[in-house]
Parts: sequence; structure tokens; C-alpha cells
Amino acid sequence: MLANNISISDRTKNFAIRIIKACIFLDEQPGVLRTLSKQLLRSGTSVGANVREAQSAQSDKDFLSKLEIALKEARETEYWLEILIESELVEKQKFESLLEEAHTIGKILVASTKKLKNK
Repeated sequence: MLANNISISDRTKNFAIRIIKACIFLDEQPGVLRTLSKQLLRSGTSVGANVREAQSAQSDKDFLSKLEIALKEARETEYWLEILIESELVEKQKFESLLEEAHTIGKILVASTKKLKNK
């Protein structure tokens, strides 16, 4: 559980829902945004899916592997959000909180994977 009593599973699910809503907005825009939306949707929803899958891991090694995949997806999501913001294709203020949440989730997953590796 996190300090604010939201589990990483719930946090990543809420993040996925926010990503979906952002992608609905992006899909309504012309051109390259639709392509970037697909990338963002795939990675942004995969974070929580892998965290959830880790909960049913068959071993500690499997659990760690799933969390590492979730971390990779969180970092990819950060990348797509940075591209959208820095290319000025979206308003920074509308997407900045998503980028911050992707970064925070990444930090949580880094701490979790380090802790597991040090067992």
C-alpha cells in the first residue's frame, strides 16, 4: 500500500483510465496525434495490466519479471507523453499531470523491484 492508502494496482488502473480518456481526445484530432494515441494507449494501459498480472505470479521470479515489464511500460508511457508535450502537439497543462503520474508510478515500481532483488 502507498502512503495515501491507494494500492499500486488501483493507482495503475486509475492511470489507465486517465490514459484512455486522453487517447479519446487525441483520436478526435487530425494527423499524427492518432498514431501517437495508439502508442500511448498501448503502453499506458499495459502498466496496470502487468501489475495486476504480477499479483497472480507463480514465483518470486515471475512476480519480479511482471513488475519489471510494468516499469518498462511506465517509462515508455512517459516517453510518449514527453513527445506529445515537447512537440507542442498538446497543451502542456492538459497532459503534465499524466506525465507526473507516469513518473511517480515508475519510481514506485523501481523501489519495488529493487526491494525484491535485494531479498
